[in-house]
Amino acid sequence: MEVNFAKTLLQGRHYTELSDEEILSGSRSLLEGWMSGDHGMERPKLYDHYALLLVALIRKNAELEARIADLEGRVS
Repeated sequence: MEVNFAKTLLQGRHYTELSDEEILSGSRSLLEGWMSGDHGMERPKLYDHYALLLVALIRKNAELEARIADLEGRVS
């Protein structure tokens, strides 16, 4: 079975309706299933599918950087 990365994550919703945690968790599950051979993935264009994952990772990275800066500010 081949799955469509974005459609599977979105399930008919707009991307703004998904939390970063939901995107990251769903992406991990889909990619691990693909890597283990449980299912195939449609060959997407980056901007059509993996942009969801990249945006969630970028936001998560920014959140973690802000938390680190806050912690560093407390130590100084």
